[in-house]
Amino acid sequence: MLSPSAAITWLIVFAILFAVPGLIYARRSQDKLDDFLVARNSQSSTSTLLTLLATTLGTWILFGPAQAGTWGGIGAITGYALGALVPNLIMTQIGPRIRTLMPEGHTLTEFVLGRYGRVMYAFVLVIMVFFMLISLTAGLTAIAEMVALLAPVPLWQTATIVMVATLIYTLYGGLRVTIFTDRLQMLVIIPFLIVLIGFGWKASGGITPMVQSLQEKAPHLLNPFDMNGLKSGLTFFLAVVLTGLFYQGTWQRIFAARNNRVIRNGFILSGLLSFPIIFIMGLFGLAFVGMDLPGDGSVALFSVLLKDVPLWFAIGLLPLGLALIMSSADSTISGLSSIFVIDIRRLLPKLSNHSLLKLSRWLIIVLSVPVLVAASQGYSILYLFLLADLLCCAAAFPVFFGFYSARYQSYNAALSTLGGLVAGLIMFPSPGAPTTNLLEAFLLATLIPVVISLLLLFVPSKARFDFSILAQRVRHLEG
Repeated sequence: MLSPSAAITWLIVFAILFAVPGLIYARRSQDKLDDFLVARNSQSSTSTLLTLLATTLGTWILFGPAQAGTWGGIGAITGYALGALVPNLIMTQIGPRIRTLMPEGHTLTEFVLGRYGRVMYAFVLVIMVFFMLISLTAGLTAIAEMVALLAPVPLWQTATIVMVATLIYTLYGGLRVTIFTDRLQMLVIIPFLIVLIGFGWKASGGITPMVQSLQEKAPHLLNPFDMNGLKSGLTFFLAVVLTGLFYQGTWQRIFAARNNRVIRNGFILSGLLSFPIIFIMGLFGLAFVGMDLPGDGSVALFSVLLKDVPLWFAIGLLPLGLALIMSSADSTISGLSSIFVIDIRRLLPKLSNHSLLKLSRWLIIVLSVPVLVAASQGYSILYLFLLADLLCCAAAFPVFFGFYSARYQSYNAALSTLGGLVAGLIMFPSPGAPTTNLLEAFLLATLIPVVISLLLLFVPSKARFDFSILAQRVRHLEG
């Protein structure tokens, strides 16, 4: 459809167009280190809405929901879309809570360390960094494979162009610049998604012929109560919801919001808008099955779209894909930067803010090398994603129950998390094995910690956690 040289040229041009405004904005707005990390109390409801939506709508929406639709039909698509919505609703409750407990906070790991101590802190730190690196790899893999569908461009070239452009403005400008570029990228994402949906509607022939075709070829995909679809949907729901609560980019935006009303408005609206977008993207998987197209379900959307489209639309997919990946990748890079700065400061308290930021930048650059290598191979990293999701499921109740219960002790959180991990991993499929018991693994990892936590609360104890000390345990970065 495009020659390799043309695709690379357009890719570089669009990457520069996205990166340069961020650099210009960063030069105008040189913040203190605290603002570089969380842009504290600076963002309006509209800005919060747009940056959350841009962060949510990564390149994965062009692949994941449609593939889920080919597996589990309407049930899987609904679970996937609800999984993107519900974390936003939960954050409207726990977000204001952490701002009350730690008004000068920066990360979830700060709360975990102050509330539970080093054991839970180490576990949460590992799963948050692991998940963000996997997410970054997945996004780069997705954009590289998307470009490869348009032109025979080596995966490593696309991944490198995107990574370098995103690193330049994100490491230079921090969260405030990330939020600024998110707003610009949404000006590309929304119109192109509307056009994409229009082409998809035309290619599939509309709802009625598609439903008729599915009723003949795969009627179970249309049944919302199909057992396979329900299991797939519930698996996606648990995985996406509970993992979303551990994404540092989201916690940065909690501290960046101007007040609690902004949190409520921005998070609820972005969740409500992301639901129909992801659901519609999932319907491309049903169209793929209904049209009986050849190929892998992971590229179902492109199989439907690219049969007969004009050249301008194919070229237009490049800025859409770039906007999707850069809006999520810059949030991930900024989230990693904030975690590294806070934790390096804890290890090296005498380090100056300039040296602290420089060290965290170099650490991210070093980590970007294996991320690029993995993304250049075109591996399916679904297994690692699911493993990261399972770890988050085991830690979810122990971490967030401690936001409210003063009776909940550190040993209870650690034992409950351990119990969930053991139970979930026993059922979790090994690499390459059938995923028959995947839902059971997620249910055990999620629910066992709840049971253990509640049982241990019956152990007599006069100890009560003093939430007021959390604010005192935050290390200030000014000076």
